[in-house]
Amino acid sequence: MNRKSFVGIVAALVGGVSIPFKQSFAEMDPEPLYRKPPYLKNGDIIGITSPAGFITQEEIQPAVQVMQNWGYEIVLGDTIGKRDFTFGGTDEERLNDLQKMLDDPKIKAIMCARGGYGSLRIIDRINWTKFKAHPKWIIGFSDITVLHNHIHNKFQIASIHSKMTNSFPDNWNAAEPVQIETINSIRDALSGKRMKYSAMPNSNNKQGMAEGVLIGGNLKTIENLSGSASDIKTEGKILFVEDTGEYLYSIDRMFWNLKRTGKLKNLKALVVGGFRVKPDDPGEEFGKTIEEIVLEKVKGHNYPVCFDFPVGHQKNNFALKCGVRHRLSVKEDEVILTEII
Repeated sequence: MNRKSFVGIVAALVGGVSIPFKQSFAEMDPEPLYRKPPYLKNGDIIGITSPAGFITQEEIQPAVQVMQNWGYEIVLGDTIGKRDFTFGGTDEERLNDLQKMLDDPKIKAIMCARGGYGSLRIIDRINWTKFKAHPKWIIGFSDITVLHNHIHNKFQIASIHSKMTNSFPDNWNAAEPVQIETINSIRDALSGKRMKYSAMPNSNNKQGMAEGVLIGGNLKTIENLSGSASDIKTEGKILFVEDTGEYLYSIDRMFWNLKRTGKLKNLKALVVGGFRVKPDDPGEEFGKTIEEIVLEKVKGHNYPVCFDFPVGHQKNNFALKCGVRHRLSVKEDEVILTEII
């Protein structure tokens, strides 16, 4: 008996089933884990910068006060209060501000002030050398999907997809419970709490259970990154998507992009967050719902799919640890996403 045959028989006996050794090993081998930056402790410094849209010093104060109450020291970047048309300063100013925070060993996390547009204009000029050696948490969503996907693809480092400073309520005492809960989820994520979220059941969900590294973000931004150095790699992962201000036909086109680029092919699961849709123009109705658009693209795949997950451009936008392994359970009466490592 040659060695190849012997190995195959041993594998089948150990596994208790007659399947090739190579296949069974691949199924048992989990997705390689991303590196997690150190979690924060009392007195650590969070830097706030604007790599995308502009924000004023006054607008940022509620977030500063809340995070100081959490026990963190806050350092404002040079871009806070600056404006170059829609941007938080010129490309050079935004690049230099973010670079300084990435390189500063005293800063343990970087919260992006707001989304909008702009990160794409500077992403290829960032020097990641010190960040790779000493990772820190990058926090934000929407346009910050550029940063998340870039560091996931290039460096396999975890990050936090969450609300930013422009989402903190002006009056904490008058804030809605969901606002407080979602903002406190940022503190929980930064401090190392194991995250667990539920979503309301949706009759269009595809039931099942899956485990994998959680990645994703703003769908339009993911589409724009296709083929670039910041492109998202979805194989073997749980993908979540959200978007706002798009027509249904545009959302359909973006999901076709995911399908045609193979990003829906070998997923472990698909999580569909909030989609704030522009009304169709009269006489130009698209004729499909979000659920119909998605289910058409995942037809033939057996992984679980859930809709209406609490992430996106909405009040119930909870902090998600991207690049961290999660378990998704989709049942008829409940949806649970749990961090497992």
